[in-house]
Amino acid sequence: MIDIKLNTFITLAKIKNYTRAAEILNLSQPAVSQHIRFLEDYYNVQLFKKQGRSVELTDEGKVLFKYAEEIEILYRAAEEEMRNKSGIVKTYNIGASMTIGGYVLPSILANHKKIYKNITILLQVYNTEEIIEKLLARKLDFAIVEGPFDKRKFKFKKFKDDELVLAVSPEHVFAKQKQVDIKDVIKGSLILREKGSGTRKIFEDKVVEMGYDLKDIENYMEIGSISAIKSLVESNLGYTVISKETIKKELGIGTIKVVPIKNMHIVREFNFIYLPDKDEKFIDEFISFCLKHSND
Repeated sequence: MIDIKLNTFITLAKIKNYTRAAEILNLSQPAVSQHIRFLEDYYNVQLFKKQGRSVELTDEGKVLFKYAEEIEILYRAAEEEMRNKSGIVKTYNIGASMTIGGYVLPSILANHKKIYKNITILLQVYNTEEIIEKLLARKLDFAIVEGPFDKRKFKFKKFKDDELVLAVSPEHVFAKQKQVDIKDVIKGSLILREKGSGTRKIFEDKVVEMGYDLKDIENYMEIGSISAIKSLVESNLGYTVISKETIKKELGIGTIKVVPIKNMHIVREFNFIYLPDKDEKFIDEFISFCLKHSND
């Protein structure tokens, strides 16, 4: 196992924030500071410098980071080979709602498989409502969801924040405006996800919070596929309110544009949820892995 102080240093170097690094490492912030101070005293150098609310590596820190990553790779290789020698293969069934399963988890699962070859993760992707049903029926070991859930029934831990945005074609009339009014959004060519979707539920709750009735939403289309919704938006056949995570590629190449909705900012949480009697050791390890690699 890699030295805990070096692991703290690597995590802080990647995350660039003491509070976030402490959360990922399941340590207190003073403990993180103590680990860094020990390394600085040992090498007699300053490893980090403050940059606003974050920190950046000094030149000496960059040198240590290069070697620390090489050490981490060697430790992982040794751990992997030793575990594989044991011949113990474990399989876990994980559920994820559609935004997370389609756009957030794939790269994380690929990295996990490279390191933990003796662990097989079977991913099932459904909308939030269906995922919760399967979790309660014990068809899943744990899940990651984007919508509301009954916190009395599950143990849970926050994964990350996600923003819902109004996505339009660059050719749509909304794209020429600095912001649009919510009443124009719900009365136009609005494409919504299917009922049971966490994205839809949160948007509808926000509309009600702003004083409208759900009957006021004249959804132009209702579609369960995120890819299909994006294609329709790109073709200027409607617009949608969608997770910003799902349209990163389209925003980069300019086929979709985000337009602010006046007085509406929707930020939601992605949460790990599971029943209390599940394998918490693996779940805690996997959560830590996801928190560490979600920014990669």
